Amino acid sequence: MSADPVAATVAPEDVIRLPQSVVYRVFAAETVVLNLETGRYHGLNPTGGRMLAELESCGQVRATAERLARDYGRPVDEMLAELCSFCASLEDRGLIEVQRGA
Repeated sequence: MSADPVAATVAPEDVIRLPQSVVYRVFAAETVVLNLETGRYHGLNPTGGRMLAELESCGQVRATAERLARDYGRPVDEMLAELCSFCASLEDRGLIEVQRGA
């Protein structure tokens, strides 16, 4: 899957929510995400599954990155960059909705 050059970026101030049509289940080796509207399954590794769960719990990208950085012992700036990229990928696949600049 190639990156879409016109895809919107996700910013630290954005708020993330899962649409009602998206459900997920966490397993030991992966998190399975299903978009009920498209019928497509998506697999996330354990780190991606944790990021998704924290985004759903916290909502705001920056606050989620700060929480994950603390838990993983990583610099906040690095975690924020990875999380924004992860969110853009999820948005491209219709797995999250982004409220810009909330």
